[in-house]
Amino acid sequence: MTNKKPTLIQLVAIAHHDTDAQLAKHYNVVQLKNGPEHDATMAKVRADVEVMVTSATQPTSADLIDQFPNLKAICSFGVGYDSLDVKHAQKKGIQVSNTPDVLNDCVADHAFGLLLATARRLGHADRFVRDNLWGSDQRFPLGVKVSHKKLGIVGLGRIGMAIAQRAAGFDMDIRYHNRTPRSETNLTYEPSLHALAEWADFLVIATVGGPSTRGLIDAEVLKALGPKGIIINISRGSVIDEDALVQALQEGVLGGAGLDVYENEPKVPDALKTMDNVLLAPHIASATVETRIAMAELVFSNVDAFAATGKVITPIPTL
Repeated sequence: MTNKKPTLIQLVAIAHHDTDAQLAKHYNVVQLKNGPEHDATMAKVRADVEVMVTSATQPTSADLIDQFPNLKAICSFGVGYDSLDVKHAQKKGIQVSNTPDVLNDCVADHAFGLLLATARRLGHADRFVRDNLWGSDQRFPLGVKVSHKKLGIVGLGRIGMAIAQRAAGFDMDIRYHNRTPRSETNLTYEPSLHALAEWADFLVIATVGGPSTRGLIDAEVLKALGPKGIIINISRGSVIDEDALVQALQEGVLGGAGLDVYENEPKVPDALKTMDNVLLAPHIASATVETRIAMAELVFSNVDAFAATGKVITPIPTL
């Protein structure tokens, strides 16, 4: 008599030196890839799959979840879960985990790096030197100071708090907007997003993505931030009305933007690529060696914990 391993389906590759060995410890691992073999693979493993490994950027819809009748746990690589139908999974009794906390520092570092680089026009400065314009009759424009300025944070979760800690080192005046105030901080709560934007020199978007925040940063908020204001986004591209952002930058209604995320990734509006007051990054806030290893290890820890105890260790709260 043989003990057959339960099946785990892997929707995304997770770069880690020990990936295969760790996942294969308890499971028969099937990697699902688009192509001519997709349907055959699905038919073969559908009834055996108990665990799914996905990521924050991999669409994991209710329809996909429903294709695996014995699915018991979904372990996601990343902290965001707007691309994953968590509510549907939870209604079916499927546990869903993500990788919180381990990426807070790197995402906050990146947010503040975008803020500094946009304010001091470092992307533009790099191009200026590479294009041999230094020493020519063309003068490089002045940037703006960061220290002692006013910083508004939209979404004071774990990452928002880490951004605030970094801003404190620059002696910035910090206020935040949340759905509700946080009792465990002395930072000033601003119940009106519009008022926060009007007050701030810099507005950092660190809120969750998904339907509840889609278009939260609209034309009126951008106008309130003003022609000297700079917006930084490390949350989700959907949080900002991208058409309104482009228009505000083109018309000088907004001073600048540092962006790591976009509405239709990897597509970035061509207009943004032409602007020297805009800094663009390819969704890399958590993309450091240390953080990606920590994220991968937490995915594997969730898989191992489920195999051993039937419970994941970092479940997403019930929605």
